[in-house]
Amino acid sequence: MKKRIGTLCLSLCLAAVSMYAQDNITVHDDETDQDEVIDLPEGMTSDIDSLLHEWNVKNYLSPDENCESSNENPEYSKETYINRLSRLPNVIEMPYNEVVRKFIDHYCTKLRRSVSYMLGASNFYTPIFEEALESYQLPLELKYLPVIESALNPQAVSKAGAVGLWQFMITTGKKYGLEVNSLIDERRDPIKSSYAAARYLRDLYNIYNDWPLAIAAYNCGPGNVNKAIKRAGDSKDYWEIYPYLPQETRGYVPAFIAANYVMNYYCEHNICPVKTKLPASSDTLQIGKPLHFEQIVAMCNVSMDEVKALNPQYRTGLIPGNDHEEQILRLPTHSVSAFISAGDSIYRYNSDELFTNRKETEVKKVASTKPKTSYSRSSKKSSRSRAKYATIRKGDTLSEIAARNHTTVSKLRKLNGIKGNNIRAGKKIRVK
Repeated sequence: MKKRIGTLCLSLCLAAVSMYAQDNITVHDDETDQDEVIDLPEGMTSDIDSLLHEWNVKNYLSPDENCESSNENPEYSKETYINRLSRLPNVIEMPYNEVVRKFIDHYCTKLRRSVSYMLGASNFYTPIFEEALESYQLPLELKYLPVIESALNPQAVSKAGAVGLWQFMITTGKKYGLEVNSLIDERRDPIKSSYAAARYLRDLYNIYNDWPLAIAAYNCGPGNVNKAIKRAGDSKDYWEIYPYLPQETRGYVPAFIAANYVMNYYCEHNICPVKTKLPASSDTLQIGKPLHFEQIVAMCNVSMDEVKALNPQYRTGLIPGNDHEEQILRLPTHSVSAFISAGDSIYRYNSDELFTNRKETEVKKVASTKPKTSYSRSSKKSSRSRAKYATIRKGDTLSEIAARNHTTVSKLRKLNGIKGNNIRAGKKIRVK
């Protein structure tokens, strides 16, 4: 068999794994007698309270008071885990080893409450994930990647700035068609981000032709995986390149296997899913004008929390629709009818207060503080620059000079201070 399931890290025998912190586990290598710290994916360290504040969770999920399962996590043999993993209807290989086992234990002990709520939240998001993955003919078990990425919290933000259910960084999100600016962040849109994630996973698989490597690259980028492959002697086996990967990525594939396990075998570990009510049906509208959430709330019989939950991509409550690029608005079906009935009045509602950006403005001119003498000298200089002179010819009279220069004798006398008719040949006379 190509993969050596019972061994890990270049045939090193790994013994018991002990978890001593909330954000990592320690792996002991019997051969070197050294401990190795493996970081947990951030989705496994997130606070459950952040998920509980989600509008969908508060309105459609509730603890199942009829569930009588104990909080005890039963112990099972290695053979039982191997058998259960082998029975999952998956294309992606789900091998067992001690690291996988300890990730399963982490989910079934410290993260029991999170698993309970993620099982409920998966009813909202799994159909979206499966549709996106199916559209690109990808293995449907990839729907559990957001479990370890974001704990199924669409508002999740990582320390590195990755956002949403699928934890896209800005650069990767934009590369796969997600719009991110001051008003819109489509990484938070469950539908658009799921299709972008499916395209990204497809491209990663086309690079490696191996799902564990593609999944590792989704976490740390192809560059880090390529370096690990080189350092492992060009091996394309995830478990061979494992020790050369970044710490978090070393646990990423084991965590993915553990997520597949726990989301399918939660009952065997006495974990009760929360009860889920079917959310109200919704529909989408194309918005071709600027629209604010407050206008929708005021006229469409819908709460602000629901509008925000259904449209998480709008960062400020402003939908920047325009003639060139329409935006999508998702509303409950009954609110869609109210929106259509309201017509253009919804756009006019309180628009003067909600839309304050000016399209045109004038620059206020400051009054001049220059002294009058300066203005006067400027005027005189300008006046002199427009003056015109002519040379008096021998025998010229004022009448002849005036005629040649299209002026009058009286003007010549005024411009030159001449009282009589005395002028001298060769001198200049001002004619304008």
